[in-house]
Amino acid sequence: MRKVALFGGSFDPPHLGHEAIVKALNKLDYIDKIIVMPTFLNPFKSSSFAPAKLRLKWLEEAFGEFTKVEVSSYEVSQNQKVPTIKTVNHLLKSYEKIYLVIGADNLKSLEKWFCFDKLKDKVTFIVASREKIEIPKEFITLRVNENISSTTLRNKIDKNYLPKINAEEIKQYYKEKNEQ
Repeated sequence: MRKVALFGGSFDPPHLGHEAIVKALNKLDYIDKIIVMPTFLNPFKSSSFAPAKLRLKWLEEAFGEFTKVEVSSYEVSQNQKVPTIKTVNHLLKSYEKIYLVIGADNLKSLEKWFCFDKLKDKVTFIVASREKIEIPKEFITLRVNENISSTTLRNKIDKNYLPKINAEEIKQYYKEKNEQ
C-alpha cells in the first residue's frame, strides 16, 4: 500500500456526495488505499456546526464497510486547524505517492491554500466534478454525478442525501442545531 488518495474536508455533514467520491476512487486501480480525513476545523472557517469528534464518528460509521478505506483521526486529534501540507508531510512518512482529492468548488481558492507551491509539488490532484465547473487539464478529473452541498444540507436537512447507516442521527443533530 504505497499509493493513497487523501480525501479531506469538514464533512459537516457527511453526505451521499462524499460517498459517491469514495466509491469512484475505489474503482481506480492505481490507488491502494483511500484515507478519509475530517478536519478539526477548516483553515478557511472560524467554526464548525458539528463537533470534530462527532463528524469523525459519523464518517467511521459511514465508511466502516468500505474496502480500501481508512477514516483517519489525525487532523481531529490535533485539536486545531491543520494545513493540508502538514497532513501530506505526515502521510509521506508512510506512503510513496499521495493523490489529493478535492471538490471542483475548491479550485477557485486552491492557490490561497497554505504553502500551495510546496503542496502542488508533493501531491497529484484528483478533482471531483461539480455541475458547471470546468476542471483544468492539469488535474485528474473524477466524474461524480452527485451535486450535493453540505452548506445546503445544513440549512435544509434531508435524510435522503445522508449516509443510510446514520442518516437519522445526523438529521436530528442538524435539525436541533437549526432550531437553536
